[in-house]
Amino acid sequence: MFSSIFSTSPPVDPNAPNFHPVATKFAASELFGELEPKDTEWLCAGGFVTETQTFYTIGEDGTLLWCQVIHSAVGVWYPTIQFTCKIFNPKTGESIWKSINVSNFVTPPPNLDKRSSKADEFSITYKSAPGTDFPESYTIRANLGVDLQISLDVSRPATIPGYKIGKGPEGGYSYFGHDVKKADGYVIHRFWPRFKASGHIIKNGKADTISGPGMFVHAIQGMRPNLVASSWNFAYFQSEQLGGVSAIQMEFKTLDTYKKNGAGPGGVIVNIGSLVVGNKLASVTAEARTPGEPLAAGVVSRATPLHPVHDPDTSYNKPSEILFEWKGPSLLPEAPGDVSAKLEVDLGDVANPKGLIEKVDILAEIPYVIKMAVNYVAGTKPYMYQWINPATLELTGPEALTPELSSGVKIEGTIYNEATFISA
Repeated sequence: MFSSIFSTSPPVDPNAPNFHPVATKFAASELFGELEPKDTEWLCAGGFVTETQTFYTIGEDGTLLWCQVIHSAVGVWYPTIQFTCKIFNPKTGESIWKSINVSNFVTPPPNLDKRSSKADEFSITYKSAPGTDFPESYTIRANLGVDLQISLDVSRPATIPGYKIGKGPEGGYSYFGHDVKKADGYVIHRFWPRFKASGHIIKNGKADTISGPGMFVHAIQGMRPNLVASSWNFAYFQSEQLGGVSAIQMEFKTLDTYKKNGAGPGGVIVNIGSLVVGNKLASVTAEARTPGEPLAAGVVSRATPLHPVHDPDTSYNKPSEILFEWKGPSLLPEAPGDVSAKLEVDLGDVANPKGLIEKVDILAEIPYVIKMAVNYVAGTKPYMYQWINPATLELTGPEALTPELSSGVKIEGTIYNEATFISA
C-alpha cells in the first residue's frame, strides 16, 4: 500500500492497451515461427502458472486418445502434477476418463533434456533423428492403475515442422497488462500440427492397438486461469485424403477488462490455427478481434458459435453448431497464394446432442489447492464440452498444392472439438 502512495512512477494512461495479442505482433508473411529446441522444453515456472503438454490421436477405427501432463504452480505451494487420459470409441460409445496426481515428477530425467519428463506413473521420452523422414518423436508410457496402461509412439514428419506464431524468443506470446516487459501474465501455444502415432491401450489386461494421425500442443498460462479467459474453443480435424490433411485451431476470449485498443471494447478473441495439406504444413493463421469491431481483411482464423441454446446441466449457452474458418498465405514456395478452409460441425441441441463425449466439470478434476487459489467468483462453475463427429472440410488454394484446389475440394474426415466456459 505505502509503495503505491509514494510511488514516483508515471501514471498509466487509462486508454492504453492492456492486452497484447500475438496475432497483432506479426505480419501475415511472418506468422510461421518454426519451433526451436527450447520451445518444447518444460518451463516449470513458479508463481501462478499452468503448463500442459497434450497429445491427441484419432485411430484408424475412429478411437480418440488424448494424453496430457499438467504442471500447476500455485504461489508458494509445491507444484501439482497430473496425468490425464481420455479414450472414446464413437462406434461402441465406450468412454474412459482418467486423471491422477503423479509422484516424483522430474524433468529432465537422467541423460535426457527437458523435452522429456517422468514420474512414478509415466514417462515421456523425446528423441531426435535429424536428417530422417521423422526427425523428432516421443515415446509415451503410462501406468494409470491396474485397469489402464498406455504405450504410444508419436513421430513428426519432416515435411510438417512444429510452429508457434512468430519467430524468436517473443514468438507465440500474448501478454496481459499495460507493460509487456512487466506483464501481469501471458499465454503461449506451440504445436506439432500433425504426427504419426502407433501403440497400445491396455484395458484390464487386454491390449487394443491404436494407429493413426495426431497432434501435439505445449501450452502455458502464466496467470490464474480465471483471469486469462472467459471461454476457449479448440478444434482438431484430420483426414487421410490427399496424402494427409489436418486443420487445427486454439481460441480464447479474454475477460472484458482486457483490451487491445485501450479506448475500445474488451473481451478480445485470439485464435491460432494451421492447415496441413498433402502431409505438408501449408499455412499458419492467427487473428485477434473484438466482438462488434469490423472484421479486418487478410488472414482469417476464427471459430463462430451458432444457434446457442441454454443447457440447464451447466447453466451455459452451448452452441448447436460451430463454424471454423482459416485463411492465410501458403508456406510452400512452389505453391504461392492463399490457402483457405471452412468447416461447419453440427453439435445438436441439449436433448439430442451429436457426437457429445462428455460435459467435464472442471472444478471436480483439479486439485483442491488450485481451486482455492484460483478463487472463482461465487456461482461460477467452469465446464468443458467435448465432441467428436464426422465432418467435411471445404479447402481452397493454389493448384500447385493439389489438383483442382483452386475451385475447392471437399475433404471428408473427423473432427474433435472442445468448448470451455470459464465464466458467463
